[in-house]
Amino acid sequence: MKYLKTLLASALALAVSAPVAMAEWQPRKPVEFIIMAGTGGGADQIARLLQGLIEQKGLSSRPFIPINKPGGSGAEALRYMQDKAGDDHTVMMTLNSFYTTPIIQEDLGVDVTQFTPIGLMAMDTFLLWVHTDREDITDLDSYVAAVKGAGLDWKVGGTGSGQEDSVLTAMMEAAFDYEVTYIPFPGGGTVAKNLIGKQIDSTVNNPSEQLAFYEAGDSKPLVQFTGERMAAFPDVPTARELGVDIEYYMQRSVNGPPGMSAEAVEFYTDLFQTLFDSAEWQEFCVSDGLTCDGMLKGGDLASFHASQVEAHKKLIAQVGAGAITGE
Repeated sequence: MKYLKTLLASALALAVSAPVAMAEWQPRKPVEFIIMAGTGGGADQIARLLQGLIEQKGLSSRPFIPINKPGGSGAEALRYMQDKAGDDHTVMMTLNSFYTTPIIQEDLGVDVTQFTPIGLMAMDTFLLWVHTDREDITDLDSYVAAVKGAGLDWKVGGTGSGQEDSVLTAMMEAAFDYEVTYIPFPGGGTVAKNLIGKQIDSTVNNPSEQLAFYEAGDSKPLVQFTGERMAAFPDVPTARELGVDIEYYMQRSVNGPPGMSAEAVEFYTDLFQTLFDSAEWQEFCVSDGLTCDGMLKGGDLASFHASQVEAHKKLIAQVGAGAITGE
């Protein structure tokens, strides 16, 4: 009888405690990790690094599956996420086309301020790159002279109309009063390869996309579009140092579709905070020229997105949507 009472007491305790133990939300199936850009680019490299760390550190009960959806300058990914409203098993690594693509493609039917903010992992940076064989180009002045001499024969590679590099290319055209031919490619990795293959003349790739070629001595940076020189490129001047008023960054944030449950948001926010704080991520930020001062999340990240949407509307109005889309 005493044994039966003990057994019943244990069962009752388990019944009471089990719901508490199960209260912490965990994915019940693989998580789609959408990348709104092509393979080999900065967003792709970051998402796959994070996915690997999630697996390595055992941070999720189910795997994260990277899926590239670069179509329409990220429109494919944005529309996919919009249609996933309420889904707790889909998150997306974003870039600035998160803002520009819905602005330029008004019929897309996507309002990114309604997406679920999870965490801003970093602000990525841009440098102006040419092939090292261009011995006539040693600095920004000689670059501008070469571009003006070539006119529309000068080919700048990028990742598509409305993407960050097309915005920055348009900003440079306005600042230096020249016109170039913008050549779109599926992703930043492909852009980098085409610069080395000399199918294009220059690019404003992120550091991570050019780093391997830079370290091999095949490409050289002329200027960085940051407020201060990055530790990874201490000898490369900023545009502002040279008297050019261009400073531009790309956000690298993780977001969910509209209407994710509060429990899922808490899980993903804690997970990506753990990744942000990890030595591996912080080392990657330094080596690849990213700014990782702190992870914005929740309402702070939502406010950041709203302000960036407005800032990019003004920027597009300033340089002209046609300059960005190539129309």
